[in-house]
Amino acid sequence: MLTPNDFRSLADRVEIEALRGEFTDAVMMRDFDRLASLFTDDAVLRIPDAGIEVAGRAEFQTKMRLMQNAWDYFVQHTHPGTIDIDGDTASGRAHICELGRLTSGSAHLNYAIYHDRYRRTADGWKFTERVYEIRYLDNSPLAGSPPGENGLGVDASAVQLHG
Repeated sequence: MLTPNDFRSLADRVEIEALRGEFTDAVMMRDFDRLASLFTDDAVLRIPDAGIEVAGRAEFQTKMRLMQNAWDYFVQHTHPGTIDIDGDTASGRAHICELGRLTSGSAHLNYAIYHDRYRRTADGWKFTERVYEIRYLDNSPLAGSPPGENGLGVDASAVQLHG
């Protein structure tokens, strides 16, 4: 039989996993207000390999906007990792696959890990720290492109749709 603590732990895990998903969606949708709302006021986001640190919620909108504006296109997938809950704080890892092309023309395919710290707040779980560790980086030109640059890659005239 599950105890109330089991249900609380399960709910916490679901909420933290949803928080990580919201981060990825907010970044990809360039929703910087929502992105900032996912962090505590004193939170820090670090990407050590790129020399990037965003400290405090106040910096998230402007610095994340600058980082995202450097991309022609950007796609990030978050895969579940670990979550370790200790009362109103937690830590965890999320596994990342992302690709994109910078406005400079360089392309990137990364496999990485977010090392996270979370805190329960009156508004639910929030990030207090995210540290991005690149495990694999490929700067080779990407073979594909966003739809519209080179069409959809499908000869639409050969497709017949019947109702």
